[in-house]
Amino acid sequence: MISTAIRVARVGSAAQLAAAALMILGFPALMLAALVPSVPAFAAAAAVTYLADHYLHRKGSYLINRLSKVRAGLSIRFLIRQLLLVLLLARLSLSDGLIFYGAIACFIASYGLQAPHGALVQLIRNRRRMPVATRNVDLASRVRIPDAPPRRLLYRSAEKMLHLDLAAVTGLLISGLTDSAVAGFIGIGVTLVLGTVYVGALVPYVRGSKIPPNAERVLAAVDDWLGTYKPETVLYFSGSKDSAYQVNMWLETMEQLDTRPLIILRERAILNNMAPTTVPVICVPGGVHLMNMDLSTVRVALYAANVGKNIHLLRVPTMKHVFIGHGDSDKLASVNPYSKVYDEVWTAGRAGRDRYAIADVGVRDDDIVEVGRPQLAPIQTWQGVPEGRIATVLYAPTWEGWDDNPGNTSILLAGENIVRDLVNAEPPVRVLYKPHPFTGTRSAEAKAAHLRITALVEKAAAARAADPAFGADAAAQTQAKADLTRVEARIAELSGSAEKGDEAEATRDGLVDAAKHAEVARLRAEWNDAYWRSFPVWEHRVITGAEPRLYDCFNVSDAMVSDISSVVSDFIASGKPYAVTDSAELGVEEFKRQNTAVRAAVILSNSAAELGGLLDAVRDPSADPLGVDRQELKQYLLGPDEPTSIVQFNTAVQQLAQKAETRNLGQDTGAVDAEAATSAAVADDATAAEADVITG
Repeated sequence: MISTAIRVARVGSAAQLAAAALMILGFPALMLAALVPSVPAFAAAAAVTYLADHYLHRKGSYLINRLSKVRAGLSIRFLIRQLLLVLLLARLSLSDGLIFYGAIACFIASYGLQAPHGALVQLIRNRRRMPVATRNVDLASRVRIPDAPPRRLLYRSAEKMLHLDLAAVTGLLISGLTDSAVAGFIGIGVTLVLGTVYVGALVPYVRGSKIPPNAERVLAAVDDWLGTYKPETVLYFSGSKDSAYQVNMWLETMEQLDTRPLIILRERAILNNMAPTTVPVICVPGGVHLMNMDLSTVRVALYAANVGKNIHLLRVPTMKHVFIGHGDSDKLASVNPYSKVYDEVWTAGRAGRDRYAIADVGVRDDDIVEVGRPQLAPIQTWQGVPEGRIATVLYAPTWEGWDDNPGNTSILLAGENIVRDLVNAEPPVRVLYKPHPFTGTRSAEAKAAHLRITALVEKAAAARAADPAFGADAAAQTQAKADLTRVEARIAELSGSAEKGDEAEATRDGLVDAAKHAEVARLRAEWNDAYWRSFPVWEHRVITGAEPRLYDCFNVSDAMVSDISSVVSDFIASGKPYAVTDSAELGVEEFKRQNTAVRAAVILSNSAAELGGLLDAVRDPSADPLGVDRQELKQYLLGPDEPTSIVQFNTAVQQLAQKAETRNLGQDTGAVDAEAATSAAVADDATAAEADVITG
């Protein structure tokens, strides 16, 4: 029942549900206390509504956002509470007293102060939102960007301004209880003085040197930096904040390019969710600003996703455009007809080329280049289950997709069967459940299935922890947890996780220290090692969030169960046994025919009855019937091991840049020839005209 109420109320937990109930019931209680009248009851109900409201705001409750849509927003709730306080004072026979009129005047004045307060806050935010946001771009030496206002002035400013009425409300309640107006007038004075001071504190940030430069000056500074830096290869990306992983997977590759790299983003949310990098980054939300930007030195543009905003850069003819995607799989998205707009499409191996040929979506074979997968370098090859450790199986299903195709994910029809069989396997195995970050974002059924699977894993983990057959080295785990705390503290220190300024200030100060960046990379590897040591090697685990990364999960696993997605293609790089679920029930032969990546996999039905074959291959690699097939498939999907993927990638960039240079030179030469021809024609016409005059 509680879970149903949480789902209906759109709150995140039982605590939020309780707070929402208390807040909603608190207002009728306030009215009842005012009518009785009872000052203690009113004070108690007011305290409940204040605290519950604040808690729900701090948690970012969806319910709070929806209340504003039905005319019950934050300001209305404060106003109702204040009106009920005025009613209480009237019921206490204070309506003829000066304190009664003082209370009314105070609340009117406080709302009067909110208008300039809100206007100033919005004006400051608008003026400090620059047309571009950058990282690793030196704008500070080109334009003056002032410090951001203190965070305490702007963060949840409306809520803070409204809460200044606490002094007046407290004082008025004391006056109602003691029949003395002194406390009420003191509270009124404190509320009005604090409100005036708050408004006054904002005024300096809309005047003079506190104002950032205008858009024209900022864009001119960006162009000046571009003219100095002269980028050659651009990674272009647009998407939702949840798709930041698609650009993050290419950051290390961009850092290893032999040409000067630049990353162009179109959404601020992506910039805020992007991992640290040493590559210069420019976020340009405005299409006109991007199209007017000086990118004349760029010769290769790389695209990680097929989105509408790509057109703003695709229109530039002086650079060659390449679709590199964000994973290589047999999904329909990997052969999107949109890809024909690019000059080239880069795939990991021969499989990608064949995939386009079979799909026949207009991408020519001559325009496909095999470059391997540079991101797969961290994936370790399998040497068998380590001595003294039980086998680990990773369940990494993909999400439900944009339609209801049952073949999109195994979560709905097979997920619970897979996890149930794995946690009950004999001999025992450890289960790591790492769902796709989009799981449940579109489908309520998928979200519910995910929660049930999570509950299965956690229940099995608790049962195993209580089983005396599974021992743990408590001292080693304690040390590992201490290492985690130490590493996290150092990473936070290096990353500057203390209070930060706004976007403009981040742009000004966004130059990455290369030494710190390298240390953070080393510390993240140390964190990963400590994380896996911080709990027993037999403990089932649900893994969500950015850390540990998917490839880290690959390296500690001995086998994987997944769906048709790039996860399967990437896992094949490890050479480990894997299983893929035929959720659409196509049948083994048809499933393998349609999906290249599963040709060396154990194919699971929705009942997961075939899991035994996967576990047998893990326990006895010498008897694995698919071992040779996996090695052959690895080369077909991901290309040869030598030269390395990053070498292949750099070579492809250089060759395409040369094509762009040749094209541009041809255009320049053609323009010169055309101009010369035009001049000659004009001269001939002039000569002919002169001859006509003489003849005449």
